[in-house]
Amino acid sequence: MNDTLMQQGTDLMLYGMGSVLVFLTLLVIATTLLTGLVRRWFPEPDPIPSGRPAKRSGAGRRPASAEVDETVLKAIKAAVAKHRARR
Repeated sequence: MNDTLMQQGTDLMLYGMGSVLVFLTLLVIATTLLTGLVRRWFPEPDPIPSGRPAKRSGAGRRPASAEVDETVLKAIKAAVAKHRARR
């Protein structure tokens, strides 16, 4: 009785894992095909050439209209000095 129960459990495990493997394989194939179709039908536009270098996103950039308030600048300097003093 235990042998058949173990055999049934193993069969169920293999069927389950096999169906998940087949599903994930089909999902990857479908995603790859759809990506190719979208890139063919809707290609990325060419960048507009200009005399300016491309904008970089991320830290180190300030908006062009951002003027730092004097009180904010003093607060930042005080915080940096306090942090360095603790070391």
